[in-house]
Amino acid sequence: MASQSVFVVAIDFGTSYSGYCFSLASGTDQIRQVYWGAEHGLKTPKMPTSILFNQKQEFKYFGYDAVMKYKSLPSCQADSWYFFQNFKMQLYNTNVTLGMKLKATNGKFLPALTVFSESLRYMKDHALNTIKEASFQTVYSEEEITWVITVPAIWNAAAKQFMRLAAKEAGIISDMLSRNLIIALEPEAASLWCKQLPHEGFMADSSDKKKFEDSPGIQYIVVDCGGGTVDITVHEIQQNHYLKELHKATGGGWGGNRVDENFINFLKEIFGDGVWDEYVKKHPTELQNMMYNFSLQKCSASREAVYIHCYYNLTRVAGSKKDISQFFEKVSGIEWCDGTIMITYEKMKSFFDYSITNIICALRNILCKPEMDKVQYILLVGGFASSIILRDAVRQAFSSEYHILCPIEAQAAIVKGAVLFGVNPHIITSRISCRTYGLCVCEQFDGAIHDARKRRVSKNGDYIYCTDLFKKLVEIGESVNIHEAAHYDFFPIEPDQTKVVFTFYCTKKQNAQYVDEEGMEQLGSCVVPSPDTWLGKNRRLKVEIRFGLTEFKATCTDVTSQESRTVIMDFLSYNYSSY
Repeated sequence: MASQSVFVVAIDFGTSYSGYCFSLASGTDQIRQVYWGAEHGLKTPKMPTSILFNQKQEFKYFGYDAVMKYKSLPSCQADSWYFFQNFKMQLYNTNVTLGMKLKATNGKFLPALTVFSESLRYMKDHALNTIKEASFQTVYSEEEITWVITVPAIWNAAAKQFMRLAAKEAGIISDMLSRNLIIALEPEAASLWCKQLPHEGFMADSSDKKKFEDSPGIQYIVVDCGGGTVDITVHEIQQNHYLKELHKATGGGWGGNRVDENFINFLKEIFGDGVWDEYVKKHPTELQNMMYNFSLQKCSASREAVYIHCYYNLTRVAGSKKDISQFFEKVSGIEWCDGTIMITYEKMKSFFDYSITNIICALRNILCKPEMDKVQYILLVGGFASSIILRDAVRQAFSSEYHILCPIEAQAAIVKGAVLFGVNPHIITSRISCRTYGLCVCEQFDGAIHDARKRRVSKNGDYIYCTDLFKKLVEIGESVNIHEAAHYDFFPIEPDQTKVVFTFYCTKKQNAQYVDEEGMEQLGSCVVPSPDTWLGKNRRLKVEIRFGLTEFKATCTDVTSQESRTVIMDFLSYNYSSY
């Protein structure tokens, strides 16, 4: 946290729903929860992650306002506006670049950076106005607010950096190296919130009961079940309420949106003869309305049949082919009931199969490892965790060996935990490295171990060296203390060199010899000036990099001149300024 901060604002930017909380930086005993949708007769801790731009590609609405406005647009107008939802998933498991574009519901494109930054700008402005009202109109400078943005732990480094860039474009920070923005990992944030709840049961008013954080040595798994991704991490309570990660973050795209997709595919099978395709193309706002209702139903806490209202145009398009009830005659688990589609509880469960199978498989793969034999609890958090179908499946698979817990505020656990993280980002003492990280180096050539194709000779001909060697700094699966830095010393190859380029690489292998091996990924680089050449090749340059943080930061120093460069690794092929 920036030392001069007065407030901490945490933004939970979710695939399906987003929101924020804030508190005074001096204490988190009163975390302020912001509720949404009052103007639409609602009161929810998060709003839909939906954004609407007009025909001129200008930002107009976010959240419930975007959904409601888009629903109210006639089909002829909806085709010229730009409506985006679930767009956060475009940053998962893909090559994230600065110039990538996102497809709106009408098939048109806008730059991804515009969509993300305008979304963050909306929440930033809303938060600043709320703080202004809460602090009796006192105006605070940007240096007095620490911002926290949550991201999936399983995102790659480029996706995390993209969010920092979007925050910069949104005006949350002024430069990429600002300490006023912290990128928090969603399951870690949820863990911070859960650990201060009583482990006898997650009752909000059970302050007299023992909490997780008061029991050093307790180990538990956090399963963050979001709309897009499911993030799984394993923590152990340390002394002084700190946390140690025991297993590298894992997970996949198994979130609640998969249930929606399965439901849509099922409707597509039912409404054949081109009915569904015509409906999707001509009446997207009605479809949006129906799917929004379904998304609420899927997270129901009851084990009963679900009724989905069938809107006029779907009835009309289907009726032009045959009586709508005939579409349901040979389909089990679903019925046409006077303007609604009735889905039995068993059929509803089938839409969850993909997500549940993958979640349970991932948990078993972790829990079967010998080093996990002391884990006692499985904590289910996130909006998707409110589904009784998901919770029942996890209980059935694991309740004989583990305590399965879900906080009452499952959806708010991440954003509230992110506030705690913003106040004390060092509360996570160590993390498990998800990759093997290292540097590209040169060493004196040894014909017995080096590839002859990597042999190089210095300009003066007095030094024969091997290029493209991989110098490992941290290994995949290694526990990395966030307070420790990896060090490496360099020496120039040429006596008259005035700068040195440091290039960082990673791989899923435990070991590698060269940076051009299969599976090796270039992360980023920085240039360090070395203007004093009087020592020739005897000049020492040192690299210090911290791998335990949520973002990689490296400091490269020329010992002779004491010139340093501190950079955030450039994962987006974009050259940010250093200092």
